[in-house]
Amino acid sequence: MRVRGFPEVTLSPLKHFMLGALLWLPLAFFLWFWFAAPLVWPVIEIARLVLVKAWPSLFTAVSQGADLLDAQGHVLAHAGYLMQLSSGVLVNAAPAGEAPRFGFLEPVVNPMVYGYSLPLFAGLVLATPLTRRQRATQLAVGIVLIWLAQAFGVIAESLKSLGMDAGPAGAEAVQRAGLPLELIALCYQFGYLILPALVPAALWIVGNRPFIEMLTRPSCREPVQVAGVETQGPGGN
Repeated sequence: MRVRGFPEVTLSPLKHFMLGALLWLPLAFFLWFWFAAPLVWPVIEIARLVLVKAWPSLFTAVSQGADLLDAQGHVLAHAGYLMQLSSGVLVNAAPAGEAPRFGFLEPVVNPMVYGYSLPLFAGLVLATPLTRRQRATQLAVGIVLIWLAQAFGVIAESLKSLGMDAGPAGAEAVQRAGLPLELIALCYQFGYLILPALVPAALWIVGNRPFIEMLTRPSCREPVQVAGVETQGPGGN
């Protein structure tokens, strides 16, 4: 890579990709967190459509934004990236030994827990030598698929919050809706542990097989001279 005023530097394609990833990934995560609220909006809309339409007896409303509370229940801030659920599950919120205080369960879900795959995928794509059209296509398709995977995790946690975290009343309501608790637990674990890490890696591998094959060749270990500020690799302009 040559920059005016500095001596020419030669990098192998693998080292150039690793350097690009090192630079792009922190920026992608920063932008993902900074624009958290608009980036989770599609996910919340998908979850709203599925939860309210598929299980109207369990979920009456889904809204974006919720209050952050301290241990004493005081409001610290209003977070626009959270998802507030309104359910039809009536529970006793009073501590043991006190007079009953019944209310409808309103859990809060954090979609960001399932969304770190988005900046991870974006950073990998931006570090890969592609044409502008290839990069834009991969980002557009990948982001939509990641939103779907993220929504799967959010929906599974929403069901878990009623069926497994709300006590006997929630478990009974979920089972009446025809949902086995074992299936909810399996979907939650899959959406929480597997999908966020698997989806970005799979999307990047499928979209960049020629580049990955080139990296595995012995010739890739040899330095290549790169001219200009922006590098163009296989398939570049």
